[in-house]
Amino acid sequence: MISVDEALAHLFALASPLPPETVPLRQAAGRVLAHPVTAQRTQPPFAASAMDGFAVKAAEVEQDALFKVVGEAAAGHGFAGSVGPGQAVRIFTGAPVPEGADFVVIQEDTSLRGDLMTVTAREFSSDNIRPAGADFSVGERFDKPTPLTPQDVALLAAMNHAEVTVRPAPVVAILPTGDELVQPGETPGPDQIIASNSYGLAALLEANGARARLLPAARDTAASLKTCLALAGDADLVVTIGGASVGDHDLVAGVTEDMGMERAFYKIAMRPGKPLMAGRIDGKPLIGLPGNPVSAMVCGSIFMLPVIRAMQGDAPTAAPRITARLSHDIGPNGPREHYMRAEVSDGQARIFDRQDSALLSVLSRANALAVRPVHDPARAAGELLDFIPL
Repeated sequence: MISVDEALAHLFALASPLPPETVPLRQAAGRVLAHPVTAQRTQPPFAASAMDGFAVKAAEVEQDALFKVVGEAAAGHGFAGSVGPGQAVRIFTGAPVPEGADFVVIQEDTSLRGDLMTVTAREFSSDNIRPAGADFSVGERFDKPTPLTPQDVALLAAMNHAEVTVRPAPVVAILPTGDELVQPGETPGPDQIIASNSYGLAALLEANGARARLLPAARDTAASLKTCLALAGDADLVVTIGGASVGDHDLVAGVTEDMGMERAFYKIAMRPGKPLMAGRIDGKPLIGLPGNPVSAMVCGSIFMLPVIRAMQGDAPTAAPRITARLSHDIGPNGPREHYMRAEVSDGQARIFDRQDSALLSVLSRANALAVRPVHDPARAAGELLDFIPL
């Protein structure tokens, strides 16, 4: 068995960064920019009215001032002339402020008779004009290290970008294995269970910028497994679930090696997740996850996600950790690194009593994994411990 750190080093050696891709702006939400972009235009591109009203000269604005209305300016249809002394242009929100005007009297502060406008208000809190470039200017830089939000997409559209270059979204083919599996919604036989792992792992991948491709569950025969592996096609990473141990029905290691896989390692000194393997098949990395539901999900967070981030161009580093104080005493750890389901809140951590690797209900309540090093001694309440957020 090798350590978790050694396994990660092998995995990073298998995973090469993928090139960024350019996508239409409509597909950019949830993606991460590959490099900063700059505004292609100024917004607003001209001084614009913030209200419906009348564009006039500011020096002439006072209560009972009388103006002659000489034209109209609407959004998309500016006034072509210039505003002279004693003149006003009827203006609507978003319209360009005409030359010669530097104040907009809002409609509610005026009265209109024919083409004569009278100012009725005594005090004015604003000129009601949005200056050119009030939002951003040509060449202004936009950069964000996190996934683009709908608000970001709106900003990029306003900056006049029809497409953007984003970090790659690796395609991951997920292959569950085992005669015992049926899909959610189906009626399992007396000896069958629901294939939950692939759905959880797909959700984990897609929440972290990858694209998951769920393959049909392979039966416990070499022929079925080979057929399903062939469906991985042009995926950037293949993830198998189950069948990586040494039982009579655990076929993944043997079949993949028959298909030419170069195995990097098998078995890790950790719990849960000991029977994990990895290698390269058909030029792409393969991770063979354990079949126990919690083991698969834990290994997905500890191994699969760092590989995905490395493929997206991040530095090859382990899953990020936080520290929190134990709210209770815990016993010593054994000879394998232990990743224990826990709940962390306000800097305090509670490790759940039940750590069986088949208990998804416990994993569902957890928001972190407590990291117990090999032969970690007993810990008392109040001591700091490392945790991997889920």
